[in-house]
Amino acid sequence: MLLRAAHGLLQARVPSGRVRRALRELIRQLPPDRPLSGVRIYADGRQVVVREGQTAWQPDSGQAVFTFAVDDLARKTAVVLPVPKRPSRPSPPHIEAVRTAAGWFERAVALELVDPLAAQTAYRRALQLDPDLSDAYINLGRLLHEAGDSAGAMRLYREALTRSPDDPIAHYDLALALEDQGEMTAASSEYHRAIELDGEFADAHFNLGRLLDRLGQRSQAMRHLLAYKQLTETK
Repeated sequence: MLLRAAHGLLQARVPSGRVRRALRELIRQLPPDRPLSGVRIYADGRQVVVREGQTAWQPDSGQAVFTFAVDDLARKTAVVLPVPKRPSRPSPPHIEAVRTAAGWFERAVALELVDPLAAQTAYRRALQLDPDLSDAYINLGRLLHEAGDSAGAMRLYREALTRSPDDPIAHYDLALALEDQGEMTAASSEYHRAIELDGEFADAHFNLGRLLDRLGQRSQAMRHLLAYKQLTETK
């Protein structure tokens, strides 16, 4: 159940660190005799929302969520448990390689929470079979970044961007790695690009606001921090 929940949230583009925190806190919050299958878990943008009966909350922050908002969300998103099968589509000529790459990718996603090193291996295997699998570059880069290898993560994010230049997640993750490398101006540009591609990317607004404040650009910083506040308060 836990792996299915994690898989669904990661597929919905919830950052892996937030998925870990949310599920860890959810397990801690639920009584020992209450199974995970007794709750519903949703990806609300880049937030995790849990619903039990008429009560809904964000497990990583403990913040309550209005039930009517969750009802509206339920009409727009799929429940993580169980994960529905995707409909079959026409197969390109290299379908066997892509199928195998997709299988390794799915395995890597499921392994991220329980064995990050094995997940890295699975992502690398997927990329050997399908070098154009941009999401695998992004996820593998994030794992390297979380392990302290920001330079290696940057290389992978840039590989992803050569294949999917309009992916806001790749620009955002690259900005995080650039910050860790001390390249603040370049990081600011990547955050800006992520927001251009996804104006409701709350975390990008927050990080850009924080970075601009450090760079002494206070008025611009306040604009992005206000955008973050407005986006998160409407959830």
